Amino acid sequence: MPPAAKPTRPRRRTLRSLPKRRIDINMEAIDFKNTEMLKKFLTEKGRILPRRITGMTAKMHRKLTQEIKRARNVLLVK
Repeated sequence: MPPAAKPTRPRRRTLRSLPKRRIDINMEAIDFKNTEMLKKFLTEKGRILPRRITGMTAKMHRKLTQEIKRARNVLLVK
């Protein structure tokens, strides 16, 4: 019988630090007509930045997403 092979451990992922853009805003400031503020939460391609990057609460991020999509429909933001 051949000798038993050592069990291999799963490799650990190295945690790289992601750039955090902590943007403190008021809930009332999130509005689809405020395009300059909405552009802070979009990438160059126009995609919405995730919560883990912006550091927003889930409730604020849902409102922000809704307002960005509303601004896209009115063609204020691409």
